[in-house]
Amino acid sequence: MIRVGDGAATSSSARLSATALGSAIATTSRDAHLHSTSSQWLREKRLGAGLTIVPTPEIQDPLASVMKNPQLAEERRFCSACGEPVGRARDGAPGRTKGFCSACGTPFDFAPSLTPGELVGGQYEVVGCIAHGGLGWIYLARDRNVADRWVVLKGLLNADSTEAYDVAVAEREFLAEVEHPLIVEIYNFARHAGAGYTVMEYVGGRSLKDLRAERRTPFPPDHAIAYLLEIMPAFTYVHDRGLLYCDFKPDNVVVQGDTVKLIDLGGVRRMSDMTTPVYGTRGYQAAEVQQAGPSVASDIYTIGRTLATLVLDFAGSTGVHEHTLPPVDETPLFARHDSLHRWLVKACHPSPDDRFLTVEEARVQLLGVLREVVALERTGSGGATTSAASPLFGVPPADGSGGPLSWDELPALAADPTDPMTSWVAGVNLTDPAARMDQLALAPRRTVEVLLAEARAALQIGDLARVHDTVSQILALDPWDWRAAWMEGLAGLAGGDAAAAAASFNAVYGQVPGELAPKLALACACEQSGELGVAHEMYAVCARTDANYTGAAAFGLARVRLARNDLDGALDGLDFVVPTRGSYGDARLARARLLIGSGRGLPALAQAAEVIDDAPVPARMRTQVVVEALQRALDHVLVHGPEPDLRVAGAEATEPSMRDALEAGLRRLAQLTESRRARVTLVDRANSVRRWTLR
Repeated sequence: MIRVGDGAATSSSARLSATALGSAIATTSRDAHLHSTSSQWLREKRLGAGLTIVPTPEIQDPLASVMKNPQLAEERRFCSACGEPVGRARDGAPGRTKGFCSACGTPFDFAPSLTPGELVGGQYEVVGCIAHGGLGWIYLARDRNVADRWVVLKGLLNADSTEAYDVAVAEREFLAEVEHPLIVEIYNFARHAGAGYTVMEYVGGRSLKDLRAERRTPFPPDHAIAYLLEIMPAFTYVHDRGLLYCDFKPDNVVVQGDTVKLIDLGGVRRMSDMTTPVYGTRGYQAAEVQQAGPSVASDIYTIGRTLATLVLDFAGSTGVHEHTLPPVDETPLFARHDSLHRWLVKACHPSPDDRFLTVEEARVQLLGVLREVVALERTGSGGATTSAASPLFGVPPADGSGGPLSWDELPALAADPTDPMTSWVAGVNLTDPAARMDQLALAPRRTVEVLLAEARAALQIGDLARVHDTVSQILALDPWDWRAAWMEGLAGLAGGDAAAAAASFNAVYGQVPGELAPKLALACACEQSGELGVAHEMYAVCARTDANYTGAAAFGLARVRLARNDLDGALDGLDFVVPTRGSYGDARLARARLLIGSGRGLPALAQAAEVIDDAPVPARMRTQVVVEALQRALDHVLVHGPEPDLRVAGAEATEPSMRDALEAGLRRLAQLTESRRARVTLVDRANSVRRWTLR
């Protein structure tokens, strides 16, 4: 069984040091315009991404959402100008719904301005109030001009005169061009009784805020992640059109059957807009917005904060943790799901430059986190049986049955298709690394792909100084390029500095928390540096998440558990190597030898002989294991007496049977041995155990 580590104190990667990247070494801000925000990359098409099943609420009858007696609770009444409380009870009398702010004199009116039956814009018949938002009451209505379809009417800011209405519509009409299946559609703008309204698609369903409140407990992490993964392509679409959403929170995602929709476009603005008011919600809005304004990075921050709110009992989200996350040692969810914690840390980083660069980048990494979360919660004790391709790394080329993976046995970096020199580098396919370095030095442009190829060639010839120099050049081009830290980690392993390698791989893990390659590399480095708790946790994550990683991770788990005197755990770890892996035979041999050396008596020796029965191992190795098991069994019988009901390699656990089987095994082993001297030695051993020599 794959077990979670020994707790945050020893297994969390958060306590490890990490190589400095990004803002810690940069001298300028990050340029997001250099990177793609394509929304087509790795798009999943169903809630849960095919990895988990998310309960979906029934689609509501629109009339069921209409409030019978629409009143805004007193604790939600604030002045629209200065933010001070208004309309509150005093001296036992209920608060007024209409009046003036005592602090600044601004008028307020919390009574609905529309009544059922009113016709807005000569087209939209009001049915009733369904909610109250930042711009007043929100109404359900029927569109009498379009088949009585349901629509929603929402107040339009600063539209209290004809001229102001025209200006307000001009400022917001770009929203009518937003057409995406995950975003509520804007149909029209209408004016009625001196007020302006936005006419929107009616989305029947429940908001994530309502669903979270009904539960009274946080969402299971896989469900919350699934909701966010489904809605994130809407942000990519908005950003690709030069817009920002600004005010994302659980209130603004409606679950409608097995789909979700982004509603409330009231805060959406153009990226170039530097004048209109910025809307945001405390606890969700990034700290820099008040001074620097909103950005793609601040939208990503709101996504991270929304996910944190859904999965945590986040009582301090508007107080002590308004701009921070609770510590790992106080948050069991973070201790259990380290990758989820690392994703939230990056998405909600205080520096906008150190967050994910695009929503799509964040989504791809969150999808990897979901795979890990689902794998941990999955019932059953086996390792992963499925795999998923990574856009950033290849797969482990070796399973490391003989020890921790070396630097060149870790997954290789995938080529960056956006680098202009990628094709040129692919054409430099010389097998000799020194010759390859000479050719790479002639590259027309020294892009990151060229430098990475040079660093790998330098590793192959053992020139670690050249690797470090190349890494410095990469970071000079882009201080946020985590691939530089990856190469630094490989150099650490190649040079025998496991602690430095662990720091580098830990930094990579923090940048791409949904990838398994950094976790496998970190496990290998920590195993060699003595950080066995972290090594165990990272190996376990890899073993249970992706079949391409199960082999290497299983051998790592076995080694770490054996180093911690956990023989049963080591045996369990080896069982995760499935017959489809090329290292299955090695795993069976390793398991047999652990059982032979366990000192657990005849049952363990019988198991040792059995585990290699169906294993694809060379005949000589198979025979050698059988001979070792029979020799230990004979020694045991001579000391502790026979156990006729037990069989080892098909022979009864009695002295005569053990001697006959061991003699036959030794002679068989001699036949399979090439060395004449070794054959003679084996035949002599066979003769020495024959029963007739003792008469």
